[in-house]
Formats: sequence, C-alpha cells, structure tokens
Amino acid sequence: MNDTMKILAGRTAADDLVKSGMKLGLGTGSTAVHVINRVGELFAAGTLKALAVFPTSFQSLMDCEKWGIPVFTLNSRELEGGLDLTIDGADEVDGENRCVKGGGGALLIEKLAAYASTSYALVADERKLVESLGITFPVPVEIIPEARVQAARALEAFGARAVLRAALRKAGPVITEHGNLILDVTFAESVDPVVMEDEINRIPGVVENGFFTRRRPVLYAARGDGTVEVRT
Repeated sequence: MNDTMKILAGRTAADDLVKSGMKLGLGTGSTAVHVINRVGELFAAGTLKALAVFPTSFQSLMDCEKWGIPVFTLNSRELEGGLDLTIDGADEVDGENRCVKGGGGALLIEKLAAYASTSYALVADERKLVESLGITFPVPVEIIPEARVQAARALEAFGARAVLRAALRKAGPVITEHGNLILDVTFAESVDPVVMEDEINRIPGVVENGFFTRRRPVLYAARGDGTVEVRT
C-alpha cells in the first residue's frame, strides 16, 4: 500500500506540473524516484521535450540517465543558477506545508534546488503528514567533520538530541556526497521550524539543515483510498 501511494503521488505531480522546455529540479528518495520515472516515460515517448534537469543526488542522476533525461549542473549555461520547478519528496510535512527533508542524506543539494526554483512541489504519502516537525522523525543536520562534538553540544542547548548518523554495510558514520557528516536531531517538544532553520545554520561548522520553510510548496499527498490531496 505504501509503494502504491508513493507511485500515485509521484506520477500525479509529474503529470500535473512538468511541461516541455522546463528547467527542472528532480529530487531524491523513495517517492521522488516515481516522479523521475514518470518524467522519463513522458520524455522517452516524446510527450515532454527540451527538458534541462538538475538531479539532487548521485542516485537521482543515475535514475535520470536510465531514461536518457538530459542533466546539468546549476552552474551550467542551460540552467544559469535557476529552475522553473523542483519536485521532491519529504520525510515530514506540517499543516503549513513546511517540511523536513534529508532522510536520504541529500539535504544540501535538495535545498539548493528548492530555493533556486520559481515553483516548488512535494510528493508524499499520508503517513508523512504531521502536526509538528522534528519530534517523530529526526531533522538531519549536515556538518563538517571537525564540528562533530561542538555542533552536537550547540544543538543539545536547543533542547534537542543529536545522534551521529551511522552507515549501513560500512563501519563508521555516513559520509555525504560532499564529504561531510550528518547529525540526526530530534526535539522533545514542538519548535518553530522557521526560527530553527536559521538558528541551526548559525552554529559554526553546520553546512545545512533539513528544515525547509522559506519556500511553501504545493503538496501532493496520496491517501490510502487511492486519492491525491493537492494542498497549497
């Protein structure tokens, strides 16, 4: 059922929002991959043309390459630092469409894409909808390795618990695609995500955090009954 909802959300958003000629950001994760697959299908069929795509992770890059979708960096002449639209998944979304992202470790580039976009959309299933962010699902904080202890102490001063993310099938911590570490941060009680996004980034050694609040996206939330709620 969860996979069915993810597929439904991803395909619906792609069908509604992606147009030929777009400069398009494509996100990372188990729901965003269904956006890429749908865009790939439409591109391969010739329904979508002249796309310039910015993938937010190496995994998304490989998914795009599988379909022959043309990919570029934000620094390229084709994109020139801006996107028409980014579609991405989310780990949690609150009632104001503010979200937590970065469960897959790609939060830095996901935020770069989101904040470079004229329009922004999230795809999720109904399990990701919450009242307060950062309580049940940790907020990832990407840090340089030298800041591991100092940043954790600063986060704990906010009333949070900070845990270094451990790798799977590898000894030691997760290393991001930019050579950094991730602290997974949970809060004991509700916090203002707008304030916390800025405050966390003020900590020396923090590269970026998983609160996304400055751009309010349209949300495509798939329900178990087979419907998709579109929430602006």
